[in-house]
Amino acid sequence: MYVKICGLSEPEHVAAAVEAGADAIGLVMTRSPRRITVERAAALAALVPAHVLTVGVFRGEDPETVRAAALASGVRAVQLHGRHPHGDFTALKDLGVRLVRAVDAEADLRCGAFDEDLLIVDAPHAGSGLPWEWAAVRGRPSGRWLLAGGLAPANVADAIAAAEPWGVDVSSGVETSPGVKDPALIRAFLTAVRG
Repeated sequence: MYVKICGLSEPEHVAAAVEAGADAIGLVMTRSPRRITVERAAALAALVPAHVLTVGVFRGEDPETVRAAALASGVRAVQLHGRHPHGDFTALKDLGVRLVRAVDAEADLRCGAFDEDLLIVDAPHAGSGLPWEWAAVRGRPSGRWLLAGGLAPANVADAIAAAEPWGVDVSSGVETSPGVKDPALIRAFLTAVRG
């Protein structure tokens, strides 16, 4: 099960995610309580070993803004969150990074439909931290897709059983307050996913 820990902002939390076995970490460079500067993202990305994917998270920015931030931060993937048009992904194809499309369950749920490498299916209200009807998407997404939205150490096993995703993505479920990650919760989440 592929695991992404999103919204990291401190070196010790990046280290906790890497040591616990996360496959990817998300660095938010868009409007969010978890937003960090491009410079901060670059410093954190530099701490991550090559086998862990560093993902720059964007929402609503134009492709040139995303391109500049991705190049300056050195992330190895770009996540466009929300209803970005296909053209935004096409415009970033030549960056040489993985592309991640994050949408709610009402969108096209075929991974690759927008030339992305990974698909994230998120809650209707992304970033709320509230669980939603995970079973409603079971069997609908195709390809490499991650379930997100309201996941936490206590419920992720149930969410996986309900939706049968290829992977999972967590942010607020491993926090003590908005934007403040907890290394113990990160470790507990990975343990709950993988046993």
